[in-house]
Order: sequence, then structure tokens, then C-alpha cells
Amino acid sequence: MLYNAYELQRSWLAGAGAAAQQASEWLLSPANPMSYVGTSPVIARALEVFAHATAARGKPDFGLPTTLVDGQAVTVTEEIVLRKPFGQLKHFVREGGSRGDPRVLIVAPMSGHFATLLRGTVERMLPGHDVWITDWRDAKYVPVSEGRFDLNDYVDYLIEFMGVVGPGAHMLAVCQPAVPAYAAVALMEANDHPARPATLTMMGGPIDTRKAPTSVDDLATQRPFAWFEQNVIATVPNIYPGAGRKVYPGFLQLSGFLSMNLANHMKSHFEMFKHLVAGEDDSADATKAFYEEYRSVSDMTAEFYLQTIDAVFQRQLVAKGEFEHRGQVANPADIRRTALLAIEGERDDISGLGQTKAALDLAVNLPADAKDYYMAEGAGHYGIFNGKRWRDKIAPVVEAFIRKHDAAGRAPIAVLPEPSAKVDADVDAVAHA
Repeated sequence: MLYNAYELQRSWLAGAGAAAQQASEWLLSPANPMSYVGTSPVIARALEVFAHATAARGKPDFGLPTTLVDGQAVTVTEEIVLRKPFGQLKHFVREGGSRGDPRVLIVAPMSGHFATLLRGTVERMLPGHDVWITDWRDAKYVPVSEGRFDLNDYVDYLIEFMGVVGPGAHMLAVCQPAVPAYAAVALMEANDHPARPATLTMMGGPIDTRKAPTSVDDLATQRPFAWFEQNVIATVPNIYPGAGRKVYPGFLQLSGFLSMNLANHMKSHFEMFKHLVAGEDDSADATKAFYEEYRSVSDMTAEFYLQTIDAVFQRQLVAKGEFEHRGQVANPADIRRTALLAIEGERDDISGLGQTKAALDLAVNLPADAKDYYMAEGAGHYGIFNGKRWRDKIAPVVEAFIRKHDAAGRAPIAVLPEPSAKVDADVDAVAHA
């Protein structure tokens, strides 16, 4: 019922938004005498902001056709290497091949947003690395006949993907997937898997949510498990291929994201309105580009979401070395060879300081020289992997760590690309999230 009500509202708002956009363009048209009336541009820009806020969002494109390698522009082609029901392994193939650069699997969150949220992460890593990424699928498009997908399946996918990327590769997990990536590495180490990663970089991940709990952690722990089953799980309606599947809908996730900092998001939209009225299109376009990505959300399977709430947030099983995967415990003490880097943001209000760093302490049998930690001063959650701080401060730390522990240990880091024209500002300055 909830999902159907949302679809009805979405359809109505899409129509209202389209009408608002047409009215905005009419009020701004030089052919319209009303456009020369003093209040017309103000009304037109207000309608434009409304239209942008209500527009339907699909899965965005990465939009990275080129990168710079040794100062030369080279073509980048996206190649789907492995397709699975709930996600695919994507390879960013650079013209001229890998050049022997370190292979890096970027593990994108399955937490509402698409993998394209990490566009800035991929863009920054492309010049000096052979980049792969997990491209998760919107659960409402996966038929019920394809079966379930939970946290254990997520771990299975990561292990299989690493097997495709190959031995000696590196793994970089951003936010939520730090936990299943950490568990996957522990299992691969315990089983002497030939494709265990040479390094695992965890960025803003909730390894141990008992450390500096945030409002996100409080929400997950202060309510009983049954509350989540009853209040945030919905059934995909018949208009989608996944009809009948139980999911945590993307629109509910987006509502949660926005409510955490509603005043700041409203301020961002008001600033966008003022930029439009003042003719400062570049500033307005940067905000638009961010929210086009931010509001593009996908459903996740109910079983994955509920198991994550239970195992990661309420019982902290991975942090306690008690997470059981297919009858085998994923024990951090089994990590002996994969080097670990934990990165946290000083102002992260989603994964508090110490939650990711805990992974280093839990890996008690990993030598100290194979562990590293970096706290990004002034960075919020999204600024860890996108924006100016990521490009200028954090990425060099990640690159140096990978190079230090790369079995090949070859060429110096390539020339960096110019910042993306879509969003050049620090993401935290726009999102306030």
C-alpha cells in the first residue's frame, strides 16, 4: 500500500514539475512580453527549482569518457565483465591497456544510491590505476524468480568479483560495504583464496558502531528489530519487474537522508534559487548536478537491509568476530597478509570517528607495518570520497598505500585529471550531510 501511494504521488509531482518547467521557460522567453516584468524572472526561477526537485530520477551514467595518463587524454570504455542478478562487475578500460598499474576493485555502497555516487572516486583513481567497480542493481527490477539477496550473498559477490579481477588486486570499500568487504577478506585469508586482495582500504565504514555512535547508529539500535520489519519494508508494485519482492524502498531511504539535515538541504535549494536569479548559472548547475545524483536512489532487498540492521548495528557481529558466513566465522584475526587502511572524516555524522579504525585493532595477527590510518580534517561523510578534499588530500594517501603494498610496485603515479565539470565543489559544502 505504501509503495502504491508513493507511485501515485510521484506521478502527480512529475506532472506538476513538467508544467512548472514549461511555465518557467515561457516566463523567461524573450518572445514573451511578460518576461520583461520585474517579478517574472524571480517567479520563473522559483518554478525551475520546484521542477528540478520533483523530476523523476533514473540510474545516472558515470559519464567518464576520457582520463589523463602521463598528461595525455585517453579514451575510457565501460565494460561489463560479469553480470549477476543483483549486480554486475564493471571495468573502466583505458585506451592502451592497464600499463601494469595496480588493479583496484571499488566496492560501492548498497545503501540507496547507485554506484555512480562514486563517480568522483573513480575519476580520481583512473589515471594511475586499473579500475573496476561493483555496480549494484535496483532491487525493484529483479524478478522474484531470481531469489533472495542478503548480507551473505553480498560477501559471496565480493569474493567472486575479486576472483575475476585476479590475484594481487586491491579492494577499496566506501561506507556501508566496508563491513562485508572486511568479512570477505577475513574469509579469503582463512581459506587461502588465491585472489585475496593485496590491500583493503575502508573509508567511513561502520565496522564497530559502538565507537562514537551517530544518529544513524542510534536509529538502528534504539528501536527493536520488529519495528524495521513493520515500518520500512514495502512490496514492489506490479508496474515493475520485481513485483512482489519485499524491499526497503529507495524513496524511504532518500527521506531519511534528507531528514537528517533538512534545514541544510532547504538552504542549499534556496541558495540555488538565488544563484539562478542572479544569473550565476555555474554555481546553480553545481548544486543541480549534486542533487540529481543524490536523489537518484534504488531499492534494496528486505533481507539484506534487515540482516545488516541486525548483524552490523544491533549485534555488531563482525566487530565481535562472530559473523557467520555459510557455516564459517569471518574472524578478523585471520587477516595476516592483506594490508589494511582505515580512513575517517573528522566531521562524519554517519560513521563516527573510531568505527572504521576499529578494523585495524581487530586484525590482531596483521603486522603493524601493514596497517595504516588517516583522519581527514574537516571532511564529512561524502567529502571522504568526493570533492576537493578527496582529490587533494585523501586520494594521495590511498594511492601511496596501494603502491607501497602492490606486488608489482611499478610506475610512479600518473598525472592527475582535471576536476569533473559536473561537480567541482567539495561535496560536503553542497550536501551538508
